[in-house]
Amino acid sequence: MRVTLRRARDLDLRFTAPPSKSYTHRALIAGALAEGETVLRSPLVAEDTLRTLGALRALGVEITGDGDSLRIRGAAGRFPPGRPVTLDLGNSGTSLRLLSSVALLAHREVTLDGSPRMRERPVGPLADALSVLGGEVRYRDRPGYPPVTLRGTFRGGDVTVNGSISSQFSSSLLLAGPCGSEDLVIRIDPPPVSASYLDITADIMTSFGGEVEREGYTLFRVRAGKGYRAMDYRVEGDYSSASYLLALAAVAGGRVTVEGLAPHSVQGDRMFLSILDDMGCRVRAEADSVTVERTGSLHGVEAEMARAPDTVMTVCAVAPFADSPTTLTGVGHLQYKESDRIRVMAERIRSLGGKVEVGDDRIRIIPAPLHGGTIDPAGDHRIAMAFAVIGLGAGGVTVEHAETVGKSFPGFWDQLQGAGLL
Repeated sequence: MRVTLRRARDLDLRFTAPPSKSYTHRALIAGALAEGETVLRSPLVAEDTLRTLGALRALGVEITGDGDSLRIRGAAGRFPPGRPVTLDLGNSGTSLRLLSSVALLAHREVTLDGSPRMRERPVGPLADALSVLGGEVRYRDRPGYPPVTLRGTFRGGDVTVNGSISSQFSSSLLLAGPCGSEDLVIRIDPPPVSASYLDITADIMTSFGGEVEREGYTLFRVRAGKGYRAMDYRVEGDYSSASYLLALAAVAGGRVTVEGLAPHSVQGDRMFLSILDDMGCRVRAEADSVTVERTGSLHGVEAEMARAPDTVMTVCAVAPFADSPTTLTGVGHLQYKESDRIRVMAERIRSLGGKVEVGDDRIRIIPAPLHGGTIDPAGDHRIAMAFAVIGLGAGGVTVEHAETVGKSFPGFWDQLQGAGLL
């Protein structure tokens, strides 16, 4: 699928944010481990979350319903026993990492595998922690990378986790913690990248009845034995996905409103709003929506992005249209995502005439006139959506393999088409 973007100007548009991918993954897992039946309302139905749902079914959890709501018959902290099972998580790193700890609650051997790119994404720090907490770990090919086979139990205990690659390692352990036989103590060293996702994990855990104590982002304690309780839970809107829609006002001028966003969400990518404000946009958050408006010039910024990693590409998409350079730091760990995101963004922006400098943990974009061209997003949904933003700002940009947005925002192109932008 190929999509060509024409230049847009002076917008006055209204969109709806898709449900949060991060919340949907975690709510599916908490509901699957809870005692009783959970009703999950407005979950994100996308490639990644369907991988988590399918894996939980493979572990013996009954999940029924449609895209509007799901009913999850919880396993009360222990999945039913069965034969060894392989979970194919595709290109969903979130699914593979979050489910790794949960796999030790399955009373059977579980192998977690995925796409060729998944086999390049590290899981070693998480597997090392699971070995301390009662698991047995075996790698099929390359040590520290999928496919990885787990067996044993999730006992709990005291463990130190490397936080320099991903916060998902710690989130995985936290989600399994209430179902262990011993209290779980996690020390994270160094302080984790993408730390705000630990806020989402803790929010889901407490919503489902888990008990979590914490000291910032470096020490977490989870009480064992209580498990999770079933509940009626509604998934909030996704700031990461909404960022591409809000960015349209920045690059094209005019006004864009996105509905379905919680104003006090703990999602780290809500930081994107303050970045747009610093760049010269007018940002207004209301009870269930955010409006971004630009009528004047757009300015470059300097921002540390470790708390908001999924909007780095969106800021990179806006930056070429500013009147001064933009420098983003705290981005080195993005090499471990669906693509090596900083390298890919830099190469693709340069192919359209842009000027980009890249360092070990930084990217600097120097405004320059952009021309049209064809972009291969390297199988990365966020790269595809970022270049849709650039295309609507510059015109004449064609995004190949545009269907890759289905990983997190299946309705992205439909919303643009409905707004008359395609």
